[in-house]
Amino acid sequence: MQIFGVDIGGSGIKGAPVDLEKGDLAQERCKVLTPHPATPDGVADGVKQVIDHFGWTGPVGLTFPGVVTGGAMIRTAANVDKSWIDTDARALFGDRLGGLPVTVVNDADAAGVAEMQFGAGRDRQGTVILLTFGTGIGSAVFVDGVLVPNTELGHLELSGHDAEKRASSKAKEDENLTWEHWARRVRKYLAHVEMLFSPELFIVGGGVSRKADKFLPLIEGVKAEIVPAQLQNNAGIVGAAMRASQMQQGGQG
Repeated sequence: MQIFGVDIGGSGIKGAPVDLEKGDLAQERCKVLTPHPATPDGVADGVKQVIDHFGWTGPVGLTFPGVVTGGAMIRTAANVDKSWIDTDARALFGDRLGGLPVTVVNDADAAGVAEMQFGAGRDRQGTVILLTFGTGIGSAVFVDGVLVPNTELGHLELSGHDAEKRASSKAKEDENLTWEHWARRVRKYLAHVEMLFSPELFIVGGGVSRKADKFLPLIEGVKAEIVPAQLQNNAGIVGAAMRASQMQQGGQG
């Protein structure tokens, strides 16, 4: 079975049909740049461009970089335009996509769901926390495989700032940090999250997970096991499709 997944990020909008039995992309993904400012209409146009690339006409799952309630309503918008707040994203995207069934989910939650079923979190019990390092820091918290949605741990305070302003991969790029310097910030952040939640496992996702060998060996003093996401930067696309499939099976669109 295939469902279309779209991952909306602060820098790019990427999507592809997903093979839900394999937990992998069924075709090579299409990516367009996120418009700036990332307004609802601009992002919706980008999503339509990605989906039109494949001629897709079935259900669509989309991630969003902020709190999403009820599979539709946007409550926060840290790395996109503030006009997203209180937008009914399901109605917006459904209308722009000609009435296709649409489901919207927090981006890190989607990545976490995919990693827990098909990736680094498979068969893991206890508390597992996935953290996506990108334009910001997204989080997905699982207790015995059950998601605690919309945790937004990237906004914990770290050195007087939102953690994602100090330890995201965007912060590394903007400040031209070495891997060693950035790893120290990530270690401090992980230690803070560990103090609050005592997880058995951290899964490190986002685009930077492709370069895990550059920084994970540099992180010391954290008791929890730390591993890179196995689905890497495709996890959000896969998780979005998984969520859309669940909603379809539940009779919701």
